Amino acid sequence: FLGSIYFMESSKLKPESFSNRLYNLDYLRGLAAFGIMIYHYISSIMGRFPSETFLARFGIYGVSTFYILSGLTLYHVYYNKMKPSKEDILLFFKKRIFRIFPLLWLITIISIILSHTIPDFTSLLLTFTGLFGFLNWEKYFSVGVWSIGNELVFYTFFPIFVLFSKRYKLFMILFTIIISGLYLYFAYCRLDPIITFDDQTKTYINPLNQIFLFLGGFLIGLFLNNVRIKNSIILILLLSDFVIFTFYPTHGDIISLVTGTNRLVFTFCCLLICVCFYKMTLKFPKILHYRLTFLGKISYSVYLFHPIVWQLTGIFSTHFYYISKPVSVVVSVIFTLITSRYVYLYFEKYFIKLGQPNKIANTLKTLDRNN
Repeated sequence: FLGSIYFMESSKLKPESFSNRLYNLDYLRGLAAFGIMIYHYISSIMGRFPSETFLARFGIYGVSTFYILSGLTLYHVYYNKMKPSKEDILLFFKKRIFRIFPLLWLITIISIILSHTIPDFTSLLLTFTGLFGFLNWEKYFSVGVWSIGNELVFYTFFPIFVLFSKRYKLFMILFTIIISGLYLYFAYCRLDPIITFDDQTKTYINPLNQIFLFLGGFLIGLFLNNVRIKNSIILILLLSDFVIFTFYPTHGDIISLVTGTNRLVFTFCCLLICVCFYKMTLKFPKILHYRLTFLGKISYSVYLFHPIVWQLTGIFSTHFYYISKPVSVVVSVIFTLITSRYVYLYFEKYFIKLGQPNKIANTLKTLDRNN
């Protein structure tokens, strides 16, 4: 794994020094994306894993960890400098659009081409506008894109979280209670532990069932931003978290992981690991730091591209040269990492820079002159 990252690393991507960047969150984000990729690849060969296996738990709660990290990272980046003003809110959404939509559009187009089907206009419109997360969250064209629809819903709540936590703390408390209540409603009432997960996927991926995780990340930043925790305590907490996550007793279909008390236990584990990585001050050796940070940077591409690469590997194996399933996993992992490296450097970074305030202003001026 580390050798693959080293192979991918480009001289154009200058590694960051140990600065105030939350590089530990980059580690966790990258490892979560890598783990989800492995889960999907192995599941494609062996089928669904039962709930008592580590891979099944990671496959479900790796995405939950992404949501928590999203809320925490946005808090860290925007909270202190975002004012409840029209200008700041518009700037926030502009930057999110340039960060999320270009790759979402690219993945959607590739998925449609590979499917050899023409989607209906409504589904296409909802996907390209991002409204599928609000109106029909099960309408997407590639594995994992449903979570991006959820993220787009969460972004609309973020300025509200900032406003309420700064000016209307009572409303923030009330809002937190409501969102927590929704989470409990889905865990104990809406999702049925007797019916399989596959038959309740639409209910599970409902953004109202997931927004508590995003809020949880925001609250971690809000309450723990200035709190110091000793590394020795963090290591103990990480070990305890791993033991609970791995050995907490469940059985049967993975629906048992997202219902009832089990949902609360595993959510707690996700929150705790994010807290630990957030407050950890251990500095990894530079050779490891740079590669894990790089993996965190390309995590969006890894997450969205790995199903495409797996599908292309299958097509190659079927029509050109047979590749055994275990070898397909290795080949797909390598090509996913390589593809993600190039997509990040020459596609994602371009639009990220384009989404910066000065770039937006210059683009608008150019359009005005041309018109």
